[in-house]
Amino acid sequence: MDSTDQILVVDDDAEIRNLLCDYLRRNGYRATAVADGKAMWAALGRGKYDLVVLDVMLPGDDGLTLCRKLRAEADTPVIMLTARGEETDRIVGLEMGADDYLAKPFSPRELLARIKSVLRRYRSLPQNLRADEARRVRFAGWTLDTVARHLVSAAGVVTSLSGTEYQLLRILLSHPNQVLTRDQLMLLAKGRESDPLDRTIDLQVSRLRHRLGDDLSEPRIIKTVRGLGYVLAVPVEAER
Repeated sequence: MDSTDQILVVDDDAEIRNLLCDYLRRNGYRATAVADGKAMWAALGRGKYDLVVLDVMLPGDDGLTLCRKLRAEADTPVIMLTARGEETDRIVGLEMGADDYLAKPFSPRELLARIKSVLRRYRSLPQNLRADEARRVRFAGWTLDTVARHLVSAAGVVTSLSGTEYQLLRILLSHPNQVLTRDQLMLLAKGRESDPLDRTIDLQVSRLRHRLGDDLSEPRIIKTVRGLGYVLAVPVEAER
């Protein structure tokens, strides 16, 4: 962990805000807590945060809306908190671009482990995958906006990506026409060390193909190399 890591906690429960901030500070992080989306934007406008812990149930704009808006402006990692533990609710959060999802009640220790995991994954990206290296990447009629972390179709339709989908696509786009093994893809694209919501790399590729409109029976963008892994089989153009 970098001693300068700064975490922004967004939760309307004052007790939770104080508990998390105290715990994070005791573990070497700088932590700031706010109660709603308006205060979140004000805090983000005043300084840089390495990760945002964002509650779903907030007054005004809810956490899902805020996550989607935040993802359109920056690639700051987001961990979402919710009182609802249903898998479908968690998946919706990940679809909005969250990097991880934690259901209440949870222990501060568990959140700390998630924060470390997300930051470690985020920082494991090779430098050529960082957002400041290429603002847009064009391929097969699609444009990946690496600042907003979403896809734009040829018709201008925007498609949000989950944290894992984004990382997986970035990895593939950085190695066009190069076979990447499942182990290589899992190492860089996996959002958590171990979690019931983890999917196999094959399922993640299938979901990404669906988003890209790639024929699942005969894909032309992300092809399977039997016994090895996957290859992005289309030309890629990066715009800096």
